[in-house]
Amino acid sequence: MAKLRITYTKSAIGYSVDQKATVKSIGLRKLNSSVVRDDTPAMRGMILKVRHLVTVEEISEGEAQS
Repeated sequence: MAKLRITYTKSAIGYSVDQKATVKSIGLRKLNSSVVRDDTPAMRGMILKVRHLVTVEEISEGEAQS
């Protein structure tokens, strides 16, 4: 399964409560933090909702292990 590296690049201050909750549910806490998640339709939907706050890159399985 493909993996996604999601990086929190722009603050959610000034955006709606549901967008802040989405950022938190992805697992992002501090600005410029990154998480690696499976590429699933649910995750893609969450990313789509906050696409203006995060950057996303697809990574290989080997990259995800390191």
